[in-house]
Amino acid sequence: MIRIADEVAAALAAGRPVVALESTLVAHGLPFPQNLETARALEAAVRTGGAIPATIAVVDGEARIGLDDATLERLARGGREFVKAGAADLAVAIARGSSAATTVSGTALLAHRAGIAVFATGGLGGVHRGDDDDVSHDLVALAELPILVVCAGAKAFLDLPRTVERLESLGVLLLGWRTRELPAFYSRESGIALEHRVDSADEVARMLRARFGLLGQGGVLLACPIPDAAAVAPDFVADFVADAETAAAGVSGKARSPAILAKLARRPELLHANRALAVENARVATEVAVAYAALPA
Repeated sequence: MIRIADEVAAALAAGRPVVALESTLVAHGLPFPQNLETARALEAAVRTGGAIPATIAVVDGEARIGLDDATLERLARGGREFVKAGAADLAVAIARGSSAATTVSGTALLAHRAGIAVFATGGLGGVHRGDDDDVSHDLVALAELPILVVCAGAKAFLDLPRTVERLESLGVLLLGWRTRELPAFYSRESGIALEHRVDSADEVARMLRARFGLLGQGGVLLACPIPDAAAVAPDFVADFVADAETAAAGVSGKARSPAILAKLARRPELLHANRALAVENARVATEVAVAYAALPA
């Protein structure tokens, strides 16, 4: 019930670089047609960098590793047809023959099952503000799976200090891409210091080889700041996050993040920032995937 696209399967068999991409961003994170445009831009960024993109989703009960353009458009237009599915929900969608857009945890699990070691997304889930018990399964999945997730930090409406603490307690290796400060999704700075800065894809690739191959450890998070030109002032973001949280009052669980993101996505500045950071993450992930594939076995 896992179908790997021919192009992706050929690349994996030959040891060529592949970058996994999630589908929740497309189905739930951005409005149409910007979501479809962004999905195509992510795949184009991966191809330009010398790797093969593998957008992941569950389609009619099949876990798909790599989507053709018609399915990508169906995902973008699908709305409620594609439910949001984390790793824990995948079996339900597959068994029922339904369709699902995969979150970070769901994408990471399916990417790992397919043999993909590098995954680019927008923002990571984490600890919600005001409730230390409301924690995304993204963190647990990342701790368990030997995969690199490249993102712009955790989503802006989350409790970033608590999220970092939880990552540390779970044993996730947290790296800053050419920075010693955790990016804050729409903004480049959060005020949260990072222990490990990396400055090249080769350096990251060697760390992955040591962690996944030699040590047999779990995931790595590479926090990549949004490009300067698209960054949004933290105060501006804070005001709109507060409005979005008010609009999402009464919404809990997996539905809360999409409700807040839908509100934020209505602002042109934030919509532009979301696309820019996602494309930058795909570009950086591709650099690492190329470097990782070039390492001797």
